[in-house]
Amino acid sequence: MPDPTPNLSISTVGYRIGAISSLSGVPVPTLRVWEIRYGTFSPRMTDGRQRLYSDEDVLRATLLKRLTEQGHSISGIAKHDATKLSALLQQQEASLLRNSSKLAEREILNVAVVGIALAARLVSKKFEQAFPANVLRVTDIFPDLEAALGATLMVPPEFLLVRANSLHAVVQAQLHRLIERNHIRQVIVLYRFGQEQVVESMTRAGMVVRREPVSDYELVDFFRSSFVMDAPQTLVQAGLGTTIPPRKYDDATLARVAEISTKMLCECPRHVAEIIAQLVSFEQYSQECLNKTTEDAHLHAYLHSVSGSARALFEQALQMVAEHEGLLLQRS
Repeated sequence: MPDPTPNLSISTVGYRIGAISSLSGVPVPTLRVWEIRYGTFSPRMTDGRQRLYSDEDVLRATLLKRLTEQGHSISGIAKHDATKLSALLQQQEASLLRNSSKLAEREILNVAVVGIALAARLVSKKFEQAFPANVLRVTDIFPDLEAALGATLMVPPEFLLVRANSLHAVVQAQLHRLIERNHIRQVIVLYRFGQEQVVESMTRAGMVVRREPVSDYELVDFFRSSFVMDAPQTLVQAGLGTTIPPRKYDDATLARVAEISTKMLCECPRHVAEIIAQLVSFEQYSQECLNKTTEDAHLHAYLHSVSGSARALFEQALQMVAEHEGLLLQRS
């Protein structure tokens, strides 16, 4: 597999040094030493003489921390830009993969990220420790969707992770263009404000859409539930392994449909409703099942994803059957 150098396009946002420390995990005194002794950062000064750091500084501080922990001398890498630092980290991780048969068996998941501060979270040591089952490799980083649409992605990513301040029709259209152009299968969108109809439409389209704040643990869970195992391509295209939509029909609706006697000799509504009810039960069971090991957790997450995806497909089938039979379904 190629060892891509992330495509980085940087915007400028103001952070104080304490925020840089909190986001990157580098103590404030260390950041000051790096800046004064090695010229690592060049913050801009406000009229009130406040030193403000950029999004790139967050990412660079995070990458520098990872690289120095792996043995790199800060004096040798202090002035590298984010692109070069990220390339060094990817090369080091690729070397570990080649030298370890255990790691070599792991699947490498490529991730394109829209949102530089969000990318810094993914390359942090804290996030890596929270996601030990697979190796996430950040291949492209963009400040916004417009920059992503204007660039060529380094490799086809399994994931597109997007951070948006506001979700509206224009953002939705940009996302669909980016997804179609690069054949992206899994999309996770974090937002602060959004139009309800746009959020619902994006969710129906198979995206994971969550309002911020989202913790690292929740973000890891999104990745695991979206792509726990390498499902067959035919199943992925059918909706398996992407987003698990919420339930469309409640228990009362399913029970009512199961009891309906149509004028035709077709019992499909009852059969489909019963299958959905069984899948709902197993979906809940797999989510609550006892996990003794990490492997148990991965298996149950996969089973939860399978049952949830199947349940969503059968809900669509029930809607088609109901329309064909002229039945009125009450949404939960």
